[in-house]
Amino acid sequence: MIEGIIRWSVQNRFFVLLATLILVGIGGWSLKNTPVDAIPDLSDVQVIIKTSYPGQAPQVVEDQVTYPLTT
Repeated sequence: MIEGIIRWSVQNRFFVLLATLILVGIGGWSLKNTPVDAIPDLSDVQVIIKTSYPGQAPQVVEDQVTYPLTT
């Protein structure tokens, strides 16, 4: 089967090159016309959380309030 495809491709170089150019053209057109929203933003998301726990040490506030909020 593969031998047949290779033989046909060698015998019909023009059609193979034409199909390749068409596919490359369609790929370029698709890349150019893809809206930016369709490409996800992969940057890290950073959030600043300010928590208040009067009378507690900063480590206790981080362990008991801030860390559970972020997980």
